[in-house]
Amino acid sequence: MQKYNISRSNYFYAIGLSYKKADADIRGRFSLDDESKQALLTQAKANDIESLVVTSTCNRTEIYGFAQHPYQLIQLLCDNTNGTVEEFRDVAYIYKNKDAIAHMFRVGSGLDSQILGDFEIISQLKSSTKLSRKHGLLNHFTERLVNAVIQASKRIKTETNISSGATSVSFASVQYIFNNVLDVSSKNILLFGTGKIGRNTCENLVKHTQNEHITLINRTKTKAEQVAGKFNLIVKDYANLQEEVSTCDILIVATGAQRPTIDKHIIQTKKPLLILDLSIPKNVNENVKELDNVSLIHLDHLSKITDETLEARKAHIPSAEAIIEDVKAEFNSWLETRKFAPTIKALKHKLTDFATAELDTQRKKMSDFNEEQAEVISNKIIQKITNHFAHHLKDDNVSTDDSLELIKKVFQLEESQKTNV
Repeated sequence: MQKYNISRSNYFYAIGLSYKKADADIRGRFSLDDESKQALLTQAKANDIESLVVTSTCNRTEIYGFAQHPYQLIQLLCDNTNGTVEEFRDVAYIYKNKDAIAHMFRVGSGLDSQILGDFEIISQLKSSTKLSRKHGLLNHFTERLVNAVIQASKRIKTETNISSGATSVSFASVQYIFNNVLDVSSKNILLFGTGKIGRNTCENLVKHTQNEHITLINRTKTKAEQVAGKFNLIVKDYANLQEEVSTCDILIVATGAQRPTIDKHIIQTKKPLLILDLSIPKNVNENVKELDNVSLIHLDHLSKITDETLEARKAHIPSAEAIIEDVKAEFNSWLETRKFAPTIKALKHKLTDFATAELDTQRKKMSDFNEEQAEVISNKIIQKITNHFAHHLKDDNVSTDDSLELIKKVFQLEESQKTNV
């Protein structure tokens, strides 16, 4: 990407893995919690990485960044997760330059989501970008690209119906309960974990089940109380987890733990128990399946929506893709201008030098020399000349590279004037 004068590195990469080739176990091994993200960014800064954004959700983990070779980014990911380079290689994708840009647009616009039209990734992208900026790992190119992706996402939401009948993991879990549990409103429901997915699930439960027997537990009780207060629900201490599990009919696990928090030993009931594990990595040990009264459903099962709904959403893909192409064209147009920005800047410096020298000459010759007026006129002329050259370089019918070389030759511009952003 050096020719665009945006980075000292030659390439912009998107590396990662998603639900398409990586199952929940592998995605769990490469997932990044807040602490791991901080560590990865710190290491990237120490390794002289110029700009980098990292996202990690239940369905994907990705790094967008500048590097001379993708292995630099892959190593960062493996150093800060439980995954290995060999495991990554088996399920990964690597996109470079224009392909990496196109990939971010599709991901941020919900077209690459496990549930078509699910836009939850965009909030993750926003917060990740803020975190990168805080660590000094966000150059002008990456920030502009993320903003363009956000713009495309907003337009797709408002101008298409690709999210009609929106089904997030949290909504899918409630749908599953409705379809598989009789008399839902009378069942005791325990929600363990009140992070984003937990909160959304809680809201959907209250909204759709009319159930007054919903209990919340979170390691940090105050967070559970904040959610419960909004919906007037019961909150119990983390110490009461085993007791509450034994009395519930439906257990929804949505914690951010890196290893299972629920296993068969915590379940002391013989009555039927439905467990929905909405966590990545998995937070419910597979050994609960050894209990005859327990049914375990993981979010991979919940991410399936009906063919009818999926087909209805697919009909809006062309409209969404047209919006992406529109916004991406604007971004690429800006990107092309970066190729000649240093030359235009150098030209402006050269013209300013000409003007300064001529003004000095006229100042000595004229007794009534008007300093202020001469300054204004010369600046306007310089701006008009540089704008004229810039418009010429933007013309699709001319060779930008040839024109740049001619401008440099005619005005004897120094290459050292070239700057990166």
